[in-house]
Amino acid sequence: MRIKPAGKAAIFILVIGIIFGVVKYFNLLGPPAVDKASVVPTAGSLPEKTTAAGSGANVSLPGEGAGCTDKPEVRLLGYAWNAQMGMHFANGGPQATRGSLMCGHGVNLKFIRQDDNGKMQEALTAFATQLSQGSANPDKGAHFVTIMGDGGAAFLKPLNDTLRRLGPEYMAKVVGSCGYSHGEDKLMGPAAWKTDPSSSRGSLVAGVLRDGDWNIAQKWLADNGLRTNTDEKTYDPDAVNWVNASDYIDAAQKYVAGYRESRPVVRNGKRTGETKDLTVNAVVTWTPGDVTVAEKKGGLVSIVSTQEYNSQMPCVIIGIDKWMRANRATVEGMLMAISEGGDAVKSSPAALQRASEVSSQVYHENGTDASFWERYYKGAREQDKTGVTVDLGGSSVNNLADMLLTFGLVPGSANLFGATYRVFGDIVATQYPELLKGYYPVDQISDTSYLQDISRKVQPAAVAAVKPVFTNKPVTAVVSRKVWHINFDTGRANFSQGAARQLEQLRRDLLVASGTAVQIHGYTDNQGDPRGNMSLSEARAFAVEKWLEKAAPVNFPKGRVRIYEHGAENPLAPNSTSQGRAENRRVEVVLGTTSG
Repeated sequence: MRIKPAGKAAIFILVIGIIFGVVKYFNLLGPPAVDKASVVPTAGSLPEKTTAAGSGANVSLPGEGAGCTDKPEVRLLGYAWNAQMGMHFANGGPQATRGSLMCGHGVNLKFIRQDDNGKMQEALTAFATQLSQGSANPDKGAHFVTIMGDGGAAFLKPLNDTLRRLGPEYMAKVVGSCGYSHGEDKLMGPAAWKTDPSSSRGSLVAGVLRDGDWNIAQKWLADNGLRTNTDEKTYDPDAVNWVNASDYIDAAQKYVAGYRESRPVVRNGKRTGETKDLTVNAVVTWTPGDVTVAEKKGGLVSIVSTQEYNSQMPCVIIGIDKWMRANRATVEGMLMAISEGGDAVKSSPAALQRASEVSSQVYHENGTDASFWERYYKGAREQDKTGVTVDLGGSSVNNLADMLLTFGLVPGSANLFGATYRVFGDIVATQYPELLKGYYPVDQISDTSYLQDISRKVQPAAVAAVKPVFTNKPVTAVVSRKVWHINFDTGRANFSQGAARQLEQLRRDLLVASGTAVQIHGYTDNQGDPRGNMSLSEARAFAVEKWLEKAAPVNFPKGRVRIYEHGAENPLAPNSTSQGRAENRRVEVVLGTTSG
């Protein structure tokens, strides 16, 4: 039977609807009710990220009222997130205003708040569908969205699986980054967790599962060798357990309200026949969720956040490949305006104040004004309802140097976005294979040519990134400890076959945790001369340090990595067996923050 064009269109829409039903399920619901054993997350280390200083040039504030209305409207959907301050300053208002940087670059940008990833995916699909039907500048959906870059794999896999049905040229791609979370996204828990991470076992944490804040907790658990229960319908007393929230505000409110559930108890994935009454006692969220926790209930502190894992969460910009290629000047103009806006916010208090006013206008968050967004963009230490001092907020904006550093376009630097994309894509794909069956390679979902073209058009001094700097100040707070079994030739400090995979995973893990100093502790078994073993353990730890510094010298500058030799001290297993000796030949990596 021959199907008429109208029928084909109806079938296509039906297929899109079914696919996005699955996407909504992915974002909002837990996995099917199948008992699963809790696991230690496989998160790797993240890249080191630094922030380039503002130029300090005189900043002109944008005007009021509609600006470049003679230009086609470009719609962008984004969360309520302070990392977009540079974009807001560049725009001058919810829509590009007179005298704004955005209009100066010929872009009539309209920013629309959207906190639901599923609706963002739907908007990009609607835009691409109309584009495929012959519209040069679709009036449906959105040209761009911004999301947390560490959630890129989970966001882009189902979306691009759908868009490829229109043709490979309609895939969604990351083209830039307007800023970073720099502390506001966090795991908040009892203070005891900071000194004894194992005390988190048996807890119930509220958050948006498989989302950026959940990722922070997963990396912290992985770095400390702790387990997560991947089934939010059961309770494992030996793992961290989860209750899904509809969004980051709901996560905070579940803690404040003392949300309770009764769940069957499991150990190693098997039900014991017991049930357990549970109350949420920790949360993963971001501003203003962390402020809600502190002001309305208190009792939780920041266990780990994007202050320590400060390259984990770039605010990435995503558009449809075909439209962007056809409108290259618009894409480059938008990125250039955002980078100049970021530079202004870094350099000028007046620019930050104006950006905060725009944030208040576009977010419409109850009980907040411009001063709220400005205060928590900078980050604040405040007393919570119980009198405990807590860290709240904290974001940063990107100028062009930061954007280039984010995507590894500075000589000697690693692709920070690529590392976070892979680290957290692996987490979701491993823990929830029924929801994410693999993900696209980073080179298929990103296009850095726009940033490369921009960098060639400006003076070299304008794109020189500030390299991260570490001093020799001692580590004052340990974030995590993790044992790595990196293979060396017997009795030597040369890497043996099979070491490359572990080293590469270590590099990615440390790139994400870019706000930390790295201690590498070398250990041997008890075979041979004790003094020789001490020297050997030092040489092996030193070899790991040199490998990291050579692989990405910008991200592993002098002073970040510190070496400690222990020889045969502190064995993990008896040295009486070959298996035990193999366990004892190890490198222990400690991540921590310094006194300044």
